[in-house]
Amino acid sequence: GMTPPPKTPFSPDKIFMDWRQKRRPGAGLYNLGSTCYLNVILQCLTYTAPLTNYLLSRQHSRFCHHQGFCMMCTMEAHVRKVLYSSAVAIRPRAVIRDLKYIGEFKPDIPGDAYEFLRCTLHAMHRACLNGSNDLDISSQETTIIHQIFGGFLRSRVTCLSCKTVSDFYKVFLDVLLKIKGTLSLSTALEDFVKPRQMDGKKLFKCSKCKKKVAASKVVTVHHAPRVLTMCLGRADDQTSRKLSQVVEYPECLDLRPYTSDPAGEPVFYSLYAVVVHAGHTCLGGHFFCYTKASNGQWYKMNDVSVESCGIHTVLEQQAYLLFYAR
Repeated sequence: GMTPPPKTPFSPDKIFMDWRQKRRPGAGLYNLGSTCYLNVILQCLTYTAPLTNYLLSRQHSRFCHHQGFCMMCTMEAHVRKVLYSSAVAIRPRAVIRDLKYIGEFKPDIPGDAYEFLRCTLHAMHRACLNGSNDLDISSQETTIIHQIFGGFLRSRVTCLSCKTVSDFYKVFLDVLLKIKGTLSLSTALEDFVKPRQMDGKKLFKCSKCKKKVAASKVVTVHHAPRVLTMCLGRADDQTSRKLSQVVEYPECLDLRPYTSDPAGEPVFYSLYAVVVHAGHTCLGGHFFCYTKASNGQWYKMNDVSVESCGIHTVLEQQAYLLFYAR
């Protein structure tokens, strides 16, 4: 029979989806060169309730043994500084000092917000493992970062000759959606879960036919994350030009139709942050964001500026990254 999975090193009872303290929004962030791509991600993560609840509890830093760079300790200090500061804006100096450990970023060279998000989550995940790389993969995937942002995708591959079905599972911390010719998030998600033919170069080795065959593949969300982060891929694969259309997205999203069991109970998410890219090309331009603070009010955060705004403004943007929480 199946051996039960080992005890998870990180228990989910430390995750609080609702704000434990309600307060006004924190400080804005100075742009220290070309760092708007990093500012927006720091702000969106600061207003991710389960993450910030955990960081403010100092669960990590109290037991951290890292010598030198630790992304969890860096974020913990950053979030405290932003939320408790009486200043209008602060300088995210520690993050910029450690940029080279986070990814291939330099403060004076414009970067991509999506790449910075992925690298930051990965650096935080590594920090949680605290050097214990000997954990098996399934235990590694139980860090607080995976428990907050992580879900599973299922790829169901059907052999077109013998109709044998094979399932493959993959962890994700974010979902990249194609948006060419798309005007709404629901269309982009429908496209994401649409059956694809695997033929030509992408033949599938069928375990029953014992050879490479044409097959059809369907990807669905098998385990929905607590926090769902989606990137609307605005770089056109063919031309690398920016796709500038407005893609409609809702304040409340039901992920159920895009899961492995589309007929079950709804899986509701609520929008809490949006990153916007302004500019005509993917390489230039400027990032700013909208976040919902713990007081329930939306704010436009554009480097040093933090201004209150309404949900209608939030929903009319040329969004690049969308953050939803269960």
